[in-house]
Amino acid sequence: MSALFYIAICMAAGLLMTRLIRLIHLPNVTAYLIAGVLIGPCVFNLVGSEELATFSVITECALGFIAFSIGDEFKISTLKEIGGPALLITVLESVGAVVCVMSITMALGFDKILCIMLGALSASTAPAATLLVVRQYKADGPLTKMLLPVVAADDATGLIAYSICVSIALSIINGETLTAANTVLLPLLHIIEALAIGAGLGTLLALTHRFFRSHSNRMSFCIAFVMLGVGIADWLGLSNLLLCMALGAMYVNLSNDAEKILKCVDDWTYPLFMLFFVISGAQLNLAVLPKVGLIGIVYIFARFGGKFLGAWLGGTITHQPPVVKDNLGWALMPQAGVAIGMATLALSQLPLEYGQQIQTVILSATLVYEVVGPIATKNALKRAGEIHANA
Repeated sequence: MSALFYIAICMAAGLLMTRLIRLIHLPNVTAYLIAGVLIGPCVFNLVGSEELATFSVITECALGFIAFSIGDEFKISTLKEIGGPALLITVLESVGAVVCVMSITMALGFDKILCIMLGALSASTAPAATLLVVRQYKADGPLTKMLLPVVAADDATGLIAYSICVSIALSIINGETLTAANTVLLPLLHIIEALAIGAGLGTLLALTHRFFRSHSNRMSFCIAFVMLGVGIADWLGLSNLLLCMALGAMYVNLSNDAEKILKCVDDWTYPLFMLFFVISGAQLNLAVLPKVGLIGIVYIFARFGGKFLGAWLGGTITHQPPVVKDNLGWALMPQAGVAIGMATLALSQLPLEYGQQIQTVILSATLVYEVVGPIATKNALKRAGEIHANA
């Protein structure tokens, strides 16, 4: 059968599973992951390992568009509105998760590479899941106003943490001496290079609007530039996530029509994201689960503890009201797209035994977070008295 046949199976399975998941009021991303597990090699084997290997272009493309959509949150007007308190809270809750996961897993004697990479992956959250909860219950108030910019910004800190940590992990694996150059300076240089190229592509993308007026043409250029960005990043060995995030950030700040075009792009990318999550679920190696069971449990609790403590500390330092500092950490529990994307990236950048374990832990944790996370967010907003629809 051709690759298109198996892509159709993935899409159908994902859509059908959403009908079942809706009965118990869980997010669609959970349905896609479960559908992938069921049709993948470890269960019914409707889509085998050979077929999954041919889907790499889909996952790379999806990663680029996920990062591009995060760039939309970095409009200068939005950053001014966020202010210092939200930025400080974002840094502290992200660093808190990274430090807690790394230190606790290392203290328990787990493999150093796994500890470093899981720490890096712990920083990001799931803006989409949080936003859906806020919209569903028409939440509004101090907690909501702080929550939305924080969950958008900490995906950026997560991408930066991943870029640094993967360089450190590769240095350890390759037996290289850990120096300031190869652990900090070189990763930072690659980060700056990716951001600079992405910003340049974003500028060029905005310039195309002078010559192409229709929404369909502008949307086509957006799609082409994101794919170009992913290709350049792969060619130069840079982070396609950071490059495409910078591309999106520069584009939304230079184009007055960017928001309308991005809505069109979002419609175009919905099936792509669905495929990405189904494929990610299908790649879950259930045979590895018993080996990573304990570290997976530790990751889930350590990540939440780090985020809660970091958010509480940031709220205390910036003199936020109790409804913010006491509830924000609970609302930061969801984790999905960006973390899965980085785990998928780790599968291609690190040796297979590490990549599979990292991806298995993250996918398993995502299933937990996507079930419990939205409920925790809703309850946090409810405690803050900011839910204004029927709960």
